This record gives sequence, C-alpha cells and structure tokens, in this order.
Amino acid sequence: MGKALSGLILNTPARGGIRHTIACLERPEKTQFIDPLIASGCPVVIAPDHETLSGLIKEADIVQLEWWGHPAPIAALCKGPMPALRLLLWCHVSGIHTPVIPEGLIRSAHRCIFTSPCTYGAPEVAGLPPDQKHKLGVVHSAGGFEGLQPPERQIDDALAAGYLGSLNFAKLHPSYVEFLTAVQVPNFRVRVIGDETNREILEWQCREAGRPEMLEFRGYKTDIVSELATINVFPYLLNPLHYGTSENALLEAMAMEVVPIVLDNPAERCLVTAGETGLFVRNPNEFGEAVDWLFRNPRERVRLGRQAAAAVRDRFSVYRSVNAFDGLYRETHREERRVFDFEALFGRHPAEWFLATQRLPEIFAPEGKASLGTLSAMVLPGLQERTKGTVFHYAAYFPEDLLLKQWAGQLGNANPDNDR
Repeated sequence: MGKALSGLILNTPARGGIRHTIACLERPEKTQFIDPLIASGCPVVIAPDHETLSGLIKEADIVQLEWWGHPAPIAALCKGPMPALRLLLWCHVSGIHTPVIPEGLIRSAHRCIFTSPCTYGAPEVAGLPPDQKHKLGVVHSAGGFEGLQPPERQIDDALAAGYLGSLNFAKLHPSYVEFLTAVQVPNFRVRVIGDETNREILEWQCREAGRPEMLEFRGYKTDIVSELATINVFPYLLNPLHYGTSENALLEAMAMEVVPIVLDNPAERCLVTAGETGLFVRNPNEFGEAVDWLFRNPRERVRLGRQAAAAVRDRFSVYRSVNAFDGLYRETHREERRVFDFEALFGRHPAEWFLATQRLPEIFAPEGKASLGTLSAMVLPGLQERTKGTVFHYAAYFPEDLLLKQWAGQLGNANPDNDR
C-alpha cells in the first residue's frame, strides 16, 4: 500500500489541481516510500491526535480511506465526532475472505474502489442493490515499475527459482514446502527474499522432507532489482484464503521477466494469463510438472517472461492509476459532504470493531469462547497472524478490552496442522 500511494502521488501532475496530504496513523516501521513523498513536498502527518486529524479532514475536499482491516483507522474514526466529509475508499484487501469490507461502509462511502476485480465476488459487494453499483470501480495498486530493468534473459540460462513476499501462512500456502519437494529438477532451490517470519518452521519442514538446502533465505532487501535479476521462475503459491489483490511482489517479478507459477486463486486469476504470462497449478504434482517443463523448455521460459513483462507494464501502469483517480476525485468532489456515524458502521467498542472485519465472526462467542474445532489448516494461519487485523493485532491495540484478550488467548493455544 505504501508503494501504491507513493507511486500515485509522485506521478500526479503538479499542475493538475490535485494536492495530497498523508495522515499516517501510526509510526511506520520502514520509510522507503514515505521519504520520497516528504522530499517532494507532500505533507506527511505521523500519528495525529483526534483534534489534528479532524482538522485535516475538515480542510480536505476528499478523504481517501485506505482500507485493509487495520484497527488504527477504525479507532481514529470512532474516537469522536468527525466533520462532514466526502469519503472515497480504496480497498487493499479482496474482502472475499477475512478481513471483509463491511457492507455498511461500502453503502455509506461516496465512492468505493477495489484493487482487483475479484472483489466483485465478495458477498458484501455481490449483494449490493443496483442503485449502489455506480459508486464501485477498480484501480490497481501496482505503484509503478520504474527502475525495474530486467537483465538480458537467455535460453541457456540455468533455471533459478525465487520467492519475494510474505512468509506468514495467511498469505503463503501452508503446504509451500510440500509443493517444492514435488520438483525433481536436479539441485532445485528457491531463493527467499523478505522478512524471515516462519523461517524456522520452513527450514524444519525442508529437513523433514529430506531437502534441507532447498530454501535459501536472503532476508529483507530494498534492492529487489538485483535479487529478481538472479532468478527466472517465481513459485508464488498462496493460501487459497489469502486477502491479497494486486500482489505487488508478483507484478514486480513479472515486470522483471520472471515467470510466475501460481495457484488458481481469485486474485491471481486477475493478474496472470495461463500459458501467456505464467503457469497455473492446482496441486504439488502439477507444480513439479510445471517446473520440469520450464526446465526442459528454456525458450518457452524466456517467451513467457517477456510476455509477462510487457503485459504488466501496460495493464498495471501507474499512469493508469493516476488518470483513474483524477476522474474519481473530480466525480466525488461534485457530491455533497456528509456527516458519518462511524460507530453505527463499526460498533462502539474494539471487540465490535474487530468482529465487523471478520468473515467468520460466529467463531468468536460474546462470552469470549472462540469456537476452533471446525477450522481448517487454511483458515487458522490467517487468524493467528500477529498483524493484518487479527484478534492479536486488535488485542495489542486495545489491551483494556477483555473480550479481545480472551479470544487472543484461546487462539494462541491452537496450533496449525502444519506447525512443528
């Protein structure tokens, strides 16, 4: 999301009559996307109090709310009365699974923009009456591919696989290692680039499978160009219940002519075209066959990589996003400001705010007894993340809320099937 906003703002023409101010509701852990904004003169307000945020909202012609189920925006909006505003939502999660995009929020907003067409399949969106559909739209959040210059790919290059992205099992497929061990290509390894969450579990799974050297962990890197230049195959196998949409890691790899292998999930279907810009698989055996085919057909691997780069640089250009938002801002500005009752949309207390973002709120009983018996190995990892709008995330934000504390305690005692 940081890259998407940075790309949007930095590429908005200075003479276009649009000025942005960022209200970052908590201090960022990494600043590589905020620093260029500050250098460009864009005001960035870090952790504003309620009075300051209300003042920014009052001054703004349009308030653009970045939605992904994080507790901070809900808490800020529900803390007290807000001035009348024109509200434009930009949703960075699909809403098909947790975290959801609350139907009341969609109905109330002046405009609700998705980052993938797959969100039209979310129940809260699919069930909207016809008179609500005019406010919906899609603007991808790629953020631009400037600086991503692929190397000269050759048909005699050795097959080299790598993964860039989250290692949380809410995002990464919990059986990722099982997919990789189906590959029979000699000396097959995957270079892993990113934060090393779950590294111990993944390394343990590799040892148990008899492939202890299969994953090469490189850690978090800001120079992704150098890393992506060393690989040509991208095993991007995500949890079928993941929350993602535009998948910047996937698009950046494709822009670097790296061939993606993905599962047939809703978001990926909107990004990759089978046989033209990448390969789809359904199970470990098919994944092993796909890697073997790319190994034996290097000319096809180069072709797919080049077509992937051409496609994403056109379809997901940051200038398409800039032009789309230019129109959206002008449309929204013609509408009247409204006073929003955010407590009516989300609830009065943190536990209610949390439940408003859940696809399966029924597993959290009012008495604080989470029902975990029927949860699958795909669902549980998403619930057990420490961020991404989970109960642990909300409990850390609101330690005084006893229901959140109880739910977090119960989920903390449940172990995913794929854990050690």
